[in-house]
Amino acid sequence: MSTNTQLERRDAAMGRGAMSFYEEPIELVRGEGIWLFDAAGKKYMDIYNNVPVAGHCHPRIVEAMQHQASTLNTHSRYVNDAVLAYSERLMAHHAEPLTSLVMGCSGSEALEVAVQMARAATGGQALLISNATYHGNTTEIRRLTFGPFEPDYKRVSFPQTYRPLAEGASEEELLALHLAEIERAINELESAGIPLAGMLFCPIFANEGLPNVPKGFLSQAAARVREAGGLVILDEVQAGFGRTGQWWGYEVMDCPPDIVTMGKPMGAGIPLSGTGTSNAIASTFHEKCFYFNTTASSPLQAAVGSAVLDVIEDEQLVERSAEVGAFLRGELMPFADRYERVGDVRGHGLFVGIEWVSDREKRVADQPGAKAFVERMKAKGFLMGAAGQHGNVLKLRPPLVFEKEHAESLLSALDETMQEMHG
Repeated sequence: MSTNTQLERRDAAMGRGAMSFYEEPIELVRGEGIWLFDAAGKKYMDIYNNVPVAGHCHPRIVEAMQHQASTLNTHSRYVNDAVLAYSERLMAHHAEPLTSLVMGCSGSEALEVAVQMARAATGGQALLISNATYHGNTTEIRRLTFGPFEPDYKRVSFPQTYRPLAEGASEEELLALHLAEIERAINELESAGIPLAGMLFCPIFANEGLPNVPKGFLSQAAARVREAGGLVILDEVQAGFGRTGQWWGYEVMDCPPDIVTMGKPMGAGIPLSGTGTSNAIASTFHEKCFYFNTTASSPLQAAVGSAVLDVIEDEQLVERSAEVGAFLRGELMPFADRYERVGDVRGHGLFVGIEWVSDREKRVADQPGAKAFVERMKAKGFLMGAAGQHGNVLKLRPPLVFEKEHAESLLSALDETMQEMHG
């Protein structure tokens, strides 16, 4: 069946305008490891998808899913040892005082729970957020991206060194400017009589474009928020489960949160998310918010989530993320000298951003060029994306089973495409 026919069917079955990737969307029919296959049998290297953190259709995860689905699956109003064991095991990977887990089905839901938790625990209402963020698409969480922002969400400039708040400022000076903005936002909320509930950031500012952050920003911003009576929420939906070369993005930034959210990689495609916090905050949340989700905290979620942890631990995927990611970034760094349209290369672990610009000196973002780059890579059999505040950051985020030989193949394709784009 042709792509056009499939799109017509989708428009009829799901409504016109449903989001899809690429000018000519792909009908995918199979996945294995880092590979995806379309209906015509074409093979693609997946450089975009962080849901299958352990690779597409990992046999151990599929087996765990099948076994539990054939044994028992029910909701959270019953006690189940698999759910308890998974919660304990997952939270043991986190820093103190994160000990209690509230399970959900999506990252958006985990963020909804986190916002309610912070407000219930502090009695506050407002949260400090980034001015170029994305955290989900429920009615409340969409507000963090699209508004209305006031009075519940106070936006501040996300920290970065590439397009700095003050041209020519040192990293220390940029740090001071961003912290001053945090303090100013807190003071403005206090003056307006709006109590502070906390701050909510992705620890590596992934959707903002994976910027290089002035050292110490997150921990020092957290200290100011806590001094004002707020809590620190960090969203690990993209950064977590080894993506950065450490278990959590907050470890990279040396800033353990009061509340952490997790999603995408948790269930390898099974709807599974989580909000972690201290037992005291979790208990207050349950007392005040009466949270219940029919399909969350299920034995099936726990079985699959545990299998994901098994694979990450046994195959040493966190360590591989650090090692292969360092190789990939090291090989990409010279591209900034070789190609005028590469403004910057940055990232953590197996999460790399390439700033694609039309004028390197003026740092002019080239969103159409980035989109064209992604299309060319797709034609070569590499699926990637573009993100960031200006939509011009080429995003490389493969499953963590990505090997050095895969990186070498990707580097060759990137190099070839950059030569074409500069021709």
